[in-house]
Amino acid sequence: MGTIYLMSVEPGHFARSVDGLPEDRFLDREESWLRFNQRVLDLAADPSLPLLERVRFLSIFATNLDEFFMVRVAGLTRRMATGIAVQSASGRQPREVLAHTSEVARDLMLEHAALFREEILPALAKEGIEVLRWDELADTEKESLNRLFRRRIYPVLTPLVVDPAHPFPYISGQSLNLAVLVRDPEVGTTMFARVKVPPVLPRFLEASPSRFVPLEDVIAENLPELFTGTEILEHHAFRVTRNQDLEVDEDIAENLLQALERELLRRRFGPVVRLEVEESITPEVLDLLMTELEVDERAVYRVPGPLDLGGMSAIADLDRGELKYPPFVPSEAALPHDTDIFATLRDHDVLVQHPYDSFTTSVERLIEDAATDPQVLAIKQTLYRTSGDSPIIDALIDAAEAGKQVVVVVEIKARFDEQANITWARKLERAGCHVVYGFVGLKTHCKTALVVRLESDGTLRRYCHIGTGNYNPKTARIYEDYGLLTADPEVGQDVSALFNHLTGYSRDTDYRRLLVAPDSLRTGLVERVEREIEHHEQGRPARIRFKCNALVDEVLIDALYRASQEGVPVDVWVRGICALRPGVPGLSETIQVRSILGRFLEHSRVYAFENGGNHEVWIGSADLMHRNLDRRVETLVRVTDPAHCADLVGRFDLAMGADTKCWVLGENGVWTRHEGDVDVQTHLMRARRWRTVDS
Repeated sequence: MGTIYLMSVEPGHFARSVDGLPEDRFLDREESWLRFNQRVLDLAADPSLPLLERVRFLSIFATNLDEFFMVRVAGLTRRMATGIAVQSASGRQPREVLAHTSEVARDLMLEHAALFREEILPALAKEGIEVLRWDELADTEKESLNRLFRRRIYPVLTPLVVDPAHPFPYISGQSLNLAVLVRDPEVGTTMFARVKVPPVLPRFLEASPSRFVPLEDVIAENLPELFTGTEILEHHAFRVTRNQDLEVDEDIAENLLQALERELLRRRFGPVVRLEVEESITPEVLDLLMTELEVDERAVYRVPGPLDLGGMSAIADLDRGELKYPPFVPSEAALPHDTDIFATLRDHDVLVQHPYDSFTTSVERLIEDAATDPQVLAIKQTLYRTSGDSPIIDALIDAAEAGKQVVVVVEIKARFDEQANITWARKLERAGCHVVYGFVGLKTHCKTALVVRLESDGTLRRYCHIGTGNYNPKTARIYEDYGLLTADPEVGQDVSALFNHLTGYSRDTDYRRLLVAPDSLRTGLVERVEREIEHHEQGRPARIRFKCNALVDEVLIDALYRASQEGVPVDVWVRGICALRPGVPGLSETIQVRSILGRFLEHSRVYAFENGGNHEVWIGSADLMHRNLDRRVETLVRVTDPAHCADLVGRFDLAMGADTKCWVLGENGVWTRHEGDVDVQTHLMRARRWRTVDS
């Protein structure tokens, strides 16, 4: 059984009123997230992108919005219901935040549906791919689908009628359903019934080659076979989103693993936070759904059908290479096959950037080579998310079975991956790995690996990897992330101390090359911001550059405001949420904020300081949010190789260039798309000399 360790958490606090800083200096984080998803929608609408990639962005928008409602809206609703919601940093009251969020989300959902119907569908049809409704199918296609219904769909359907003997059924979160009104001709009564669209079947069925129809249309056409002897009066598709954020009281949970498994079962029964219906639904059926699901009008979202366009990912996966990004093979130059990885790292640090550099031949190879090397004595690794068939999991199991000491810190509370993490954590335990489930009250989010090796001269040397992304070979092909591989003794000593901290009661926080949350990361970054102010005041080179997924933490934002007021240039490269207002006279005139979205998900976190001309650059796992800085174990490592530092700083120069394609944030929170000639991701692909594969 894995071990659970205790640790106290001192959360960060902020004051709305700070001398010299206005109270309205923060943008609303919920709206900022929705504006990020709007940028995803912009990509789906971009006619210059390959068509099936546009379809994929359309699908990503839908799944992103699902998660937003399941977590952010659900969390706000829960806090309001329990009376613990407080005014947001943006100055809005909780009900104002919820009302405004609902309004923005509603507009985006309608924009999403219109884009699908008016642009994507016609564009697909021109390429011979059609997504149709039942009435648009040919008779032969209808006959074929009816046969398919009887053979493959009918057996897995369970129609549920509501009457005095049958209460309204439970509607699971994220399920697509048909609300059906049927009449019994013998007694003349009308009844409501619910038919769940089975998630185990394809979202879109192929009626004939490259012609698809939503699964619910086929079920709706065959409803008489489910309700024989009755008259089908009407049917309407609807979809429910429930609160799916986990709540586990770790202080009283004797076994966190078992408590989490129980909570995963309960999560399906969370309160409803969104009811999606097709705009054709009748008032009578909608009223019944609202009453039984206990939702009011504000939680109802009427959109043109079909619902659940996240399922369009199946269309994006069609084997039509000419409608997708050109295939590629990442570079293996950082660690060529014919080199000894341990000898290379003894000679120099290696900085890799995925997916431009191969994950398989660098990070994955480090763990695999360590597992088979007889000189390796121990492997320690943190795992937050990984794929179920990960070669890294297999390598750790092989190492344990070979008698090496293997310690794995598994974060089983990684949102939406909880069940998968439980499964492979138990697999590691059965193989003899020592599995640790981290701290009570904290998630272990840092990305670190440590290999202890007995060298030929009899000394022990530590080889480390510290990264910005998860140890997941699948997402490493589409997530942009950095990783530092090093045998530097100072890093090795720091990472050893970190693992002792994670697996025992060590309180050593005196790191040399690391900043670690929740102990020193926020204060470490703030101190370096203040140091840039001093450099600027003394006439030395000063500049602050941050790249992250989210910038929300008020303490750090205020530090950046103070730096800007003193004249220090600040560049922020953010993928998602940004609560900072750039370009405000007297507050943030020297701050510019940009966002880049594209083929790859920008995921790395880089924090760079000009430092009087001696660049100081940090990479790691931490975004600038309360949860990362206060409620997670996060790690940043200082990059010391001058060439690596120059490379990382050069990325900022590229992203902030005047001719770079990006979105630019205004002081009012509005993002404006800037059409430049330079695409950062394309530039980096070419710079790494990726081998293009002929599709």
